[in-house]
Amino acid sequence: MGERLFHILRHFFNHFGYWTVAGALLLENAGVPVPGETILLFASFLAYSERRLHLPYIILVGVLAATLGDNIGYWIGYRGGRPMLERYQHIFHIRQKTLERGERLFARYGSHTIFFARFIVGMRIIAGPMAGVLRMPWRSFALFNFLGATLWVTVVSLVGYLFGSEWDDLLRIMKRVNTGLFVAAAVVIVLLYWRYRRRRGARAGAGEDD
Repeated sequence: MGERLFHILRHFFNHFGYWTVAGALLLENAGVPVPGETILLFASFLAYSERRLHLPYIILVGVLAATLGDNIGYWIGYRGGRPMLERYQHIFHIRQKTLERGERLFARYGSHTIFFARFIVGMRIIAGPMAGVLRMPWRSFALFNFLGATLWVTVVSLVGYLFGSEWDDLLRIMKRVNTGLFVAAAVVIVLLYWRYRRRRGARAGAGEDD
């Protein structure tokens, strides 16, 4: 499987170069289930092994495409609402568990969910449309979308470049990287939320004393 995928992706990059990265990440983040992470990883692999592409350009194109794709997904969800999300689920065979997990994350962490959604299997595809369906404020969405895209694209690209010796090993490495980054991001968000609640409680207590 790995060797077959290797040759398919090399064919696309030979003909379309950076457009392959742009198209894949745009579609995936807009809600179309294409292997954007694998394509980004392979682009960085080629930058290391064959020098056909350049890592800084890969990161730049990837961040722009991922950010734009999520915004497209957001506005599709915002305009289409819940009925659109349900139709979308059946068209692309998105599991009900994935949607339910996404709703729980949005309910618990709000706009912060967008930041680390790219590191969760299945969430990268539905995060943008779901944020629109749930009417998340666009400014908050845009901020965390850009920050999340920057971190995700940079990490995936660097992994593909720095460990670009074995293609099959890279796919295994990325599973571990995604898990580790998701855990780290969740811990940071929980700590920030706890700190915010603590400060809010202290201010409320000071107000009562007055």
